[in-house]
Amino acid sequence: MQDMPVWLSAVTLVVAAVVLIVGGGPFTRLVDRLADRTGWGETMAGIILIGAVTALPGLITSVLGAVRGEAVFAMNNALGGIALQTTFIALADLFYRRANLEHAAASLPNLLAPVGLSTMFGIVLIAGAGPQITVAGVHPASLVLIFVYWYWLRLSRHVGNNPMWRVEPTRFTRHDEPDPAAERPDESLRAMWLKFAVLAAVVAVTGYVIGEAGLSVAEQTGLSGGFVGAVITGVVTSMPELVTVLYAVRIRALHLAIGDIIGGNGFDMLFLSASDIVYREGSIYAAVNREVLLVIGLGVVLNLLVAAGLIRRQREGIGFEGVAMFAVYAIGLVFLAMIG
Repeated sequence: MQDMPVWLSAVTLVVAAVVLIVGGGPFTRLVDRLADRTGWGETMAGIILIGAVTALPGLITSVLGAVRGEAVFAMNNALGGIALQTTFIALADLFYRRANLEHAAASLPNLLAPVGLSTMFGIVLIAGAGPQITVAGVHPASLVLIFVYWYWLRLSRHVGNNPMWRVEPTRFTRHDEPDPAAERPDESLRAMWLKFAVLAAVVAVTGYVIGEAGLSVAEQTGLSGGFVGAVITGVVTSMPELVTVLYAVRIRALHLAIGDIIGGNGFDMLFLSASDIVYREGSIYAAVNREVLLVIGLGVVLNLLVAAGLIRRQREGIGFEGVAMFAVYAIGLVFLAMIG
């Protein structure tokens, strides 16, 4: 696809986005039923099932970039996707008219997520600024990111089951409970997992197409890999998260919506570990430049705004934190265009 004309690459990206958007609704309904049937709950199902699968296009795109030696493209595809997907929480807040989304879906696992993500952003920042030590071509930070992600998931489950303090329930709070109306008694668990695997495969193939088309756009237009990764492919690969979070809000699976975003973001951080493994020119973190630093800072600020919204728990309306998220993301895009 590297030799495709720019217009064909752009059309390919649009078609890939449409495929991801069309599949988002059925996929969300399926995971909502799996959350109830398996007893995992909406938050953990959103983090593990939706988060991992919707992250596949971004993972494949970043890995393709790293294999081709485009380190900044690979990093900003992951980090830019996280920034955009975090902003989707504010967008979903606009669609949920009953109450403030952070108020209604407040829980300890959801509050822990921005802390875990900010920690992972900090690790990437330290890895980029510190000495570029590698073992078999892989920076130790890549392994630390995997450990932090695993620990975050483990801690999220623990604080969800054994909280040391509790969120005060109000009439707006929606608890993570099975929805009898969504049950399909005639649908076996095996059939549900088979549908899940098929949809995941479609998403993965689409991710490969996006990665190839995005690299082609960068090469044909002369745009920086960091800008293309953060803005173009980062946006397209984030389409599954947008559709699933809005659909989850529509069916009032609010914890699934939040879990989708925070789970996808956590998995997106692991793109850097995977990219570092396949990047053969040393440590991928050595390529950290102004574009990457800008997107890291953007991600930290957006996640802390989410944490602030969850702590404050405004009862109605989008709230200051949601408006601030839109403003911060817009400013970040402008700055990225100026330096890209």
